Amino acid sequence: MTIQLIAAETFTELQLAYAGAQIVAGFPSPAEDYLESGLDLNQALIKHPSATFSGRVKGKSMREAGVEDGDLLVIDKSLNYKDQALAVCCLNGEFTLKRIKKGPDGVWLMPANRDYPPIPVDEEDDFTIWGIVTYIIKKVY
Repeated sequence: MTIQLIAAETFTELQLAYAGAQIVAGFPSPAEDYLESGLDLNQALIKHPSATFSGRVKGKSMREAGVEDGDLLVIDKSLNYKDQALAVCCLNGEFTLKRIKKGPDGVWLMPANRDYPPIPVDEEDDFTIWGIVTYIIKKVY
């Protein structure tokens, strides 16, 4: 799985109509009664503007984690890795999206697709956790 990285552009404000505090997935209600003034996606999705990037996913190795080919990721470089986080890693000059498993046998980059093997990180490898995925943006229609 590779990622094309793009710096987040946070200077533009884009207000979208906002449908209240929640959207119920049960019985419908008259939505027009709940429309609020607007939602700026930069403000909603980006907490650390100077450390935030977006990336487009290419590949299927994280499919079982809900990440599909073509999805857009919001990546925060200021966050530390926590167990089970989706991490954008740089391994020997290549970006990849994986979860990280640390154990007595070393560090492994773990895919979320049974068709892909875990990737061992050896001591001689150039490895960094480049950033943590905070949001996955999908096209559903």
